[in-house]
Amino acid sequence: MPLQRTLLACCLSVSFSAFATPAGDLPLMPWPQQVELPRSGGAYQLTPQLTLHISGDHLEGAETRWLRRIARQTGWPLLPTDASDEKATIRVQIKEAVDPLPQPDSDESYQLEVNSDGVLLEAQTRFGAMRGMETLLQLIENSESGTVIPYVTINDQPRFAWRGLLIDSARHFMPVETIKRQIDGIAAARMNVFHWHLTDDQGWRFASSHYPQLQDKASDGRYYTQQQMRDVVQYATQRGIRVVPEIDLPGHASAIAVAMPELISAPGPYSMERGWGVFKPLLDPSNEQVFAFIDTLVGEVAAIFPDPYLHIGGDEVDPAQWNDSPKIQQFMRDHGLKDAHALQAWFNQRVEKILEAHQRRMVGWDEIYHPDLPRSILIQSWQGQDALGEVVKNDYRGILSTGFYLDQPQPAAYHYRNEPFPQGLNGEDQVQADEQAQSWAFTLPRLKGSAVKGSFTLIEGKEGWRGFIDFNGKARRLVQQVDWLSSSQVTFRVDTWMGEVQPMVTLTDNKLTGYMLVGNVRYPTEGGRLAQVPSGIAPSLPSPQQLSENLKGGEAALWAENVNSQIIDTKLWPRTFVVAERLWSAADVNDSDNMYQRLSAIDRWGAISVGLQQHQQAEVQMMRLANSTDITPLRVLSEVLEPAQYYTRQHLKFQAGHYNYFEPLNRLADVLPAESEAVRLLDKQVDALIANRGNRQATNVIRQQLQRWLSNSDRVLPLTLHNYQLHALQPQVQQVAILCRMGLDLVATLERNQAYGAGEVAQMQEKLDDAALVQDETVLALVRPLEKLLRSVK
Repeated sequence: MPLQRTLLACCLSVSFSAFATPAGDLPLMPWPQQVELPRSGGAYQLTPQLTLHISGDHLEGAETRWLRRIARQTGWPLLPTDASDEKATIRVQIKEAVDPLPQPDSDESYQLEVNSDGVLLEAQTRFGAMRGMETLLQLIENSESGTVIPYVTINDQPRFAWRGLLIDSARHFMPVETIKRQIDGIAAARMNVFHWHLTDDQGWRFASSHYPQLQDKASDGRYYTQQQMRDVVQYATQRGIRVVPEIDLPGHASAIAVAMPELISAPGPYSMERGWGVFKPLLDPSNEQVFAFIDTLVGEVAAIFPDPYLHIGGDEVDPAQWNDSPKIQQFMRDHGLKDAHALQAWFNQRVEKILEAHQRRMVGWDEIYHPDLPRSILIQSWQGQDALGEVVKNDYRGILSTGFYLDQPQPAAYHYRNEPFPQGLNGEDQVQADEQAQSWAFTLPRLKGSAVKGSFTLIEGKEGWRGFIDFNGKARRLVQQVDWLSSSQVTFRVDTWMGEVQPMVTLTDNKLTGYMLVGNVRYPTEGGRLAQVPSGIAPSLPSPQQLSENLKGGEAALWAENVNSQIIDTKLWPRTFVVAERLWSAADVNDSDNMYQRLSAIDRWGAISVGLQQHQQAEVQMMRLANSTDITPLRVLSEVLEPAQYYTRQHLKFQAGHYNYFEPLNRLADVLPAESEAVRLLDKQVDALIANRGNRQATNVIRQQLQRWLSNSDRVLPLTLHNYQLHALQPQVQQVAILCRMGLDLVATLERNQAYGAGEVAQMQEKLDDAALVQDETVLALVRPLEKLLRSVK
């Protein structure tokens, strides 16, 4: 059922409690723990005379903010009133007044009831009231009969306590107003942590009063004053959001090296780092001045950021400077430290004691995990569920970020499937006596760095085919949807740290050929058959009690190599809501189709109610590229394009020598959504047509869409001539026309229940293969559904 239907109409005569399958058209995200609709349906009608009353705690500025949000959604000029609790349209009743500063264990539960008497939102604390108000604002709809809220009863609380978003302000500086807008989005998504990445190799953004040379020499003049940072903390606090600052130690220290080379493990001079990657400068653990510096700096950070946690980074330490320093090597021998990892653990112990003296707990990436550190630390994992599983099994606390990286364009469904805890195999990787198995080794070369290697095993059992995959050094994963396209060609799907991977390989004569689709980019793959099933690495599975006590949640992450303030909203919204739902809602709220339906409504609501700028930023970029305010042709073209996924874009920049700060983010690829919604919907129509060749509705939808894109080709081609920044897309425009004509022919052939000869199929497949190549960092998403159509008419 389309979300455009009115909420009044969707409140039909059924009553249910929703713990798993979300309730039809209700445009809620994250989905609450329990939703009940009355048998009689109905909705409460709002008027411009609505009133709002908050009791039980003083929420500074909340009434004005919430009324302003309602005004945005309705177009009404609303002002605060003096209505009593009994007479108010919307009553917010808070049971306990607490410290306004949100804490890791703050109570965020709430109950929301809408009936003929109006709206009652009850919460134990202010934080639950804030979360409940976002749910209420999502329910307000302008229907054909007026502005309404459906009659509903909601009982809700988060699944995980830590639900955050990391924003990297170091690689590309993000102005304060940009940061505040993202905090509004974090609150709207019912998340509760803003993780602020303030320092890295490419810039120092924290203004230090004790060490002003840091911002003077290592920020290019782009940094946050202490007052600005306090202002951001206050802004977040008013919205129930914790602010966790990150100061990278001991690596990612090139900016420190520029300003204070005396603290670094190798002599300078150093200059500002303009490239992206992992660099050499490391703080010198043998230098006592380093710890005096850290102590003073932590004192400054703690005075501005009141959250009990402080993030020290700790990742990607290249030990070259430590290994090459005779002084540091002697220091290691004197302290019985056998290698660089032990030295980093010793360093972190010192830093942890400094944090403890300032009443702060340590957060860091996987690399800080070490048994010599106290269990009060928190591990943030970029290495994945298996690394996090080991942390949790050993009674350390952890949160997940792998699979939630929003700077890497991935389908929303990939993030949605990403459970924070490791998944068991349940014996499905065991080959039974009456089953047949075949194992194949593969090598997947990448554009930068070492090749990805491993093996997969396919098992034929009584209920069909299943399988698993073993990436070298990684725990075994079950694969999904094993499909033999012919006697020798097979495909399946598996979620990995790289994104969704879908092999399309031919297995003949003990030889594997073909490609693996990593996200939306084809990577040529080769390999051979194995004599036996490999043993593999079992997933690290904590006990339910360990998961409950130690797995605290997760964070989406937006690293800024390919993101600046002009396009940040296009990367974050609305997809952050998908991660928010995975961390808030019940684990069995996992219907991707339903998620996409609600996400479309949330996309619109986020722009109108919250003020997020994903559409505005894309339109401005397209107007510049089109040299016109008429961007319709470019917008229609963008419907069939996607930004190249995985690290393809970064690796292409690296190969071209452009993997640095000076590479402009001015391409169409920079504002394309992570996935084409139009192609995703077309793909569903293709599935429906293949399942039933007589499906007239699917046939007509496919034809109309292909004809629309075909007609647009003539309109958009001149635009690619008028701006040099679009020249590289000319082949894509021409291929869109070719593929649309091919698609129309394929639909007609299916409709007539005919087939093509082998030569014609080969010619069309060659055109599809050519169109699948990355061009100007974009991928022609239309290739995927057309390949399905072609396979169906062979």
